[in-house]
Amino acid sequence: MGTKGREIIGVDVKELLKLLNKAFADEWLAYYQYWTGAKVAKGLMREPVVAELEQHAQDELKHAGMLTARMIQLGGAPLLEPQDWYKETNCGYDKPVDPNTKKLLEQNIKGEQCAIEVYKKLAEFVKDKDSITYNMALEILADEIEHEEDLEAIVDDMGLVCK
Repeated sequence: MGTKGREIIGVDVKELLKLLNKAFADEWLAYYQYWTGAKVAKGLMREPVVAELEQHAQDELKHAGMLTARMIQLGGAPLLEPQDWYKETNCGYDKPVDPNTKKLLEQNIKGEQCAIEVYKKLAEFVKDKDSITYNMALEILADEIEHEEDLEAIVDDMGLVCK
């Protein structure tokens, strides 16, 4: 980022980079949780669940790329060691040890709800101070809200199938 670009940011850039890296860690762990869950999934409505998990995995990977690009613009860098993702994560990682489709959905709903909070707080942190990061946070937040809605809809459909 150029000199003037850095001047117009009204927040502590080091603190912002820390928040972005924590979100970056979340995105990589979410990607892996979705990707692995799609591979091991078994049970009710398996095909639509796998399709949804695979799509969400790709979205999380896209988010990690967006965060990386912004960190580089700000003069920072993403976490370079995967083990650091566990140290820095906001939302953690739920191993998909139970391949039951409903259990996988519940784990990922929990992750999406955490992500919604992360991006809400990030947007509030930069609002009226860094419009580029603010707009990026809102875009990712919209995706995370949509993910939660998608997963909850499948769980609701499962309840109808089982009646």
